[in-house]
Formats: sequence, C-alpha cells, structure tokens
Amino acid sequence: MVRLGLLVNPDAGLGGRLGLKGSDGQAELARSLGAEDRSGPRMTAMLVHFSTLHRAGFDDVEWLTSEGRMGTQWLPEGANIGTVSTVHASSGATTASDTAKAVAALLDAGIDLLVYAGGDGTTRDIVAALESAGQPKTPVIGVPTGVKMHSGCFAASPKAAAEVLSAWLNDDLLLASTEVLDLDEERYRAGEWVVQLYAEAITPASPRWMQGSKQRIEAADEDDITEGLSDHIGELLITDDRLIIWGSGGTLRTIGETNGFEPTNLGIDATVGPEQVGTDLDETGLLGIISSHSGPVTLLLSPMGGQGFLIGRGNLQLSPEVLRAVGIDNILGVVTPAKLLTVRTLRIETGDEALDAEFAAKRYMKVLQGYRTTRVLPVSVD
Repeated sequence: MVRLGLLVNPDAGLGGRLGLKGSDGQAELARSLGAEDRSGPRMTAMLVHFSTLHRAGFDDVEWLTSEGRMGTQWLPEGANIGTVSTVHASSGATTASDTAKAVAALLDAGIDLLVYAGGDGTTRDIVAALESAGQPKTPVIGVPTGVKMHSGCFAASPKAAAEVLSAWLNDDLLLASTEVLDLDEERYRAGEWVVQLYAEAITPASPRWMQGSKQRIEAADEDDITEGLSDHIGELLITDDRLIIWGSGGTLRTIGETNGFEPTNLGIDATVGPEQVGTDLDETGLLGIISSHSGPVTLLLSPMGGQGFLIGRGNLQLSPEVLRAVGIDNILGVVTPAKLLTVRTLRIETGDEALDAEFAAKRYMKVLQGYRTTRVLPVSVD
C-alpha cells in the first residue's frame, strides 16, 4: 500500500488576476475584490486526470488529507483515485501554521509522498515542516496554483502533476533534489525582483513534466542586443494606432524605458503610440483597454529563464479571456541570446484546456531576438 499525502493551500493564486503579485497576506483583500478559488479547482483537475491513467483502479493507493478547504473539499466526485482518509481538520481561515500542522499530521500517518497545491510560499512552509519533523527527504510534487512558482518541485500543469505521480507509482521515475526559491513579496510589490534560495526539496525527476527552477539570466555583453530589440520595437511596433501590452521582466522593462515609457518593474502595462495608457494592470483593466481599442494589438512577453514559461507563471493577469481578446496570433516573444541558451521551448499553461489546445495547434511561436531578427521556438502545453 502506497500512502499519498494531499494538501491544498486554498488561498494560493488568489491575487494573480488582480495583479496583487502574490497571495501571501493578501487573501482577504483578494477575496473582497472578487477573486475566485484557483488552488482547489486545480487540485481537483489533477485528481480527475490521475483517475484516468490507471483504469484498473488504485486498490494499492491510500490518500491521506485534511478535512475541508485544505483537502476533502476538492476531491472529485465519482473518480476512482484510491481510498481516502482524513488525518487533520483545518480551521476556517488557513495560515502557514495550518500548513505546518497538516504536514505534521500527514507525516505522523506515514505518507510516502506529498502532493500539494500552492505556490512558492506554500512550498517554503511545507519544506520547513518536513525539516522540523526530521523528514526532509519526503518527496513532494507541487500542483502549480500560486502567483509565483520559481521552485523546481512544481509540475508544469495539473495534468502534468498527475502524469508525474502516475509514473512515480509505476517506478518509472527516480527522485532528485531541486531548489526551493521564493520572492520577497513585500519587495516584489514595491517593484523589486529579489529571489532567494531557501532550501532544497526531493521530487520525482522528469524534464518533460516538471518545470525546473527559475533562472535569472544576465550577460554583461548584451547591451547592444537589448538596444537592437528596443530599436526594432520602437521603429516597427510603436505606431499611433497600435495597442502594445507589455509583459513583465527586466528585458521588456529596459526596452520600454529606452522608448520613453515608465514600465512597472514586475507588472503589466499598456501603451498606444507614445502614450502610456495603463500601468500595473489587472485582468479587468486589461479587458477594458483592449475592448475600447479599435486598432491592432500586440502582446509582448519574455519567457522565464530556465523554465521557458511564456504564459502561466507570474502573469496570471493574462487570463484566458484576456488572451482571447488579444488573439494568440498577436503575441510576440522577446528574448535575448543568453536566455535562449536556457529556453528551448515556449511553455504555455493558460488554465483553459481549449485555449491550450489552440496554442498547441500552432506548434511554433515567433520570438524577437535582435534588431529585425526573429526565430521560431516550439510550443509546449504539457
């Protein structure tokens, strides 16, 4: 019998579409602004897909979880995932302390692996609890549901998490150590990008299904390249009738500044011609600007170094509704040669299966890598 722990941080990811740049300490505000659950439904999606991977059943699998919003509330009805037992009951509002208590209860019950839904903050809390219990080698699989997911123990998507779990149960994957990274959210909200290494975690090793950890790519000799990117965008894209939506990241920020704008360091902005028409926009703000604009629209995005995510990490404001309003053919990647060394595919995870399928059908997307220099990269929606 294999014992699997299941844990959900129900507040993870709440601030994403609202542009809050994280949910740590922001859950109450996010819910008051109309944020909808993200973490629980994505855990449900993982379990539903898991149930389809072994149609013979899971007689040898036992899930141990928390009662309520941290666990049982998100179990899919009618799906055969094995037996389920509760070993912990959470309070109404959940905190890092609740996470630690739940992990302790799961460890006391003898879990072999922990599947959790959350972001980098949740990962830190879980790894700290594992270390406090003297069991830091307990393997974990993260279902990606947070705003920030720099750590390497997350699967690329809920379905990918199910694939990893299934492969691990079949002894098809070895375990490996990966980095637990997190941003300082207070400094993040103030526009500073400061990622710290907090610990290491053990997770099944799968280059296809696991996302890997975020890398910050810098090259001292790329000023000319960035200048060329700025000139290209300034000459060919910044026109009086074109709405440009600027994604986050250092490269795009430098390009925006070179062209006379004041972009948010870690937010999403919008310009039309020489005018900045939106700053640090959330989903609602983006939809409003797009719907009121009658000319062409271009969405500029820079993939995450190491992971390759173009959509689905750190830019949850770009909801499926926003992406459809923009049009997937109007998305242009912007990447320096140094980052291209770590990005071989553009990974997409919109949270909408139909939209993911549209991206998959494209097979390739164009990226700008220098002045009047583009290339195409394969698209991955795993």
